[in-house]
Amino acid sequence: MQRLRGAKPQRALQRAVSRGAVTLPGPSPVRAASPRPLRMDERSDVPYALRVAASWAWRLGLVIVVGGVLVYLLTWISVLVIPLMVAGLFAALLLPLKIALHRRRVPNGLAVAITLVGFFGVIAGALLLVGQQLTVGMASLWGEAVAGVQQLLDWLSQGPLQLTATQIDSYLQDLGGAIQNNSASILSGALSFGSTAGHIAAGIFLTVFSLIFFMLDGPGIWRFVVGLAPVRARAAIDGAGRTGWLSMARYVRVQILVAGVDAIGIAVGAAIIGVPLALPLGVLVFLGSFIPVVGALATGSVAVLLALVANGWVNALIMLAIVLFVQQVEGHVLQPLVMGPAVSLHPLAVVLAVAGGTIVAGIPGALFSVPILAVLNASVRYISHRAWEHDDAVLRQGWPQEGGSGIRGPVTAGHEPSSSPASTPDPPAAAPAPQEETSP
Repeated sequence: MQRLRGAKPQRALQRAVSRGAVTLPGPSPVRAASPRPLRMDERSDVPYALRVAASWAWRLGLVIVVGGVLVYLLTWISVLVIPLMVAGLFAALLLPLKIALHRRRVPNGLAVAITLVGFFGVIAGALLLVGQQLTVGMASLWGEAVAGVQQLLDWLSQGPLQLTATQIDSYLQDLGGAIQNNSASILSGALSFGSTAGHIAAGIFLTVFSLIFFMLDGPGIWRFVVGLAPVRARAAIDGAGRTGWLSMARYVRVQILVAGVDAIGIAVGAAIIGVPLALPLGVLVFLGSFIPVVGALATGSVAVLLALVANGWVNALIMLAIVLFVQQVEGHVLQPLVMGPAVSLHPLAVVLAVAGGTIVAGIPGALFSVPILAVLNASVRYISHRAWEHDDAVLRQGWPQEGGSGIRGPVTAGHEPSSSPASTPDPPAAAPAPQEETSP
């Protein structure tokens, strides 16, 4: 039988182990696993939900603080800001007419002149007509107001109060004494009114001046403003601004429609039931309706009061029913079907914006809160969807992309477009072309 190779050394090793001369190595000890490093949320004692809430809280707080400081600073230059915003609203309204004239070969300056002269002519004619109606109507209304005051005095003396003529005269003397004692406050209020009138006159001049230049060179002004932004952000800012401008233009036109419906409904209803000064009431309701939801209701209350003074409480109740009916038509038909799709704002958002704007800035805040909200809504949606990357109006401007290369515009006859490097502070000026409605 053949011996296996290596068997003899193995037996010798076994004999040596049995004598204790050699010790075989034992099994290697099992090393304890090193502890896994704890993650940040496992090392921290603050719960994850609380840390997320804290992160949101300081960011939202910073936004609120910056917004509050900005609003506070703007109040100091409201004489400049409010006329510019009013001019922007008028420009959004009148720009389509100017563009239509320009497309019919009318020079740019002449088109602006025709548009503005016609606009201011319509306003002047409406004011003259309203003034004439007020002059004619106030004469008859004054006699009715005097008769109403006499009826009030008769009720005070013959009604439940049973006031004598001496007591009424005493109360009137007390009222005159209170006015005399507070003459300093009344005088300061009159001086404040004079200062406010001066500010209003300066604001009207600045509004007209700004409106002229917005109509003449709106795209050039906007291009200059965009050029102040960082190079890589200009395309997004340009597209967001154009989208916000288009949203504001739609809001102005739809609001004119809503104001017209309110004014016509209340004025016609007042004329039918015999309320005096129906036409001036219609103009007042039209102007007040530019403050959404609450404007027409506030001015409609003037119509109810006028009906009460002129025709009695039955006529006033009928006028109140007419005002409420017009408000229901606006709230349930015009706002959801016309205003909502135009500016993509829920009626609740409109009401909250008007209330917040009134608290912060009074009447100007109520007037401009909804247009500002519409612009912000459209601009934020535009930026969140990165819509400037495929917006033809932005691509034609040649703004640099995020990667640094210029966005190529359309190829003109005989010329190839050249890319604008990121280091170039201003993109090449585009060739003059007829202005578009979407350009601010």
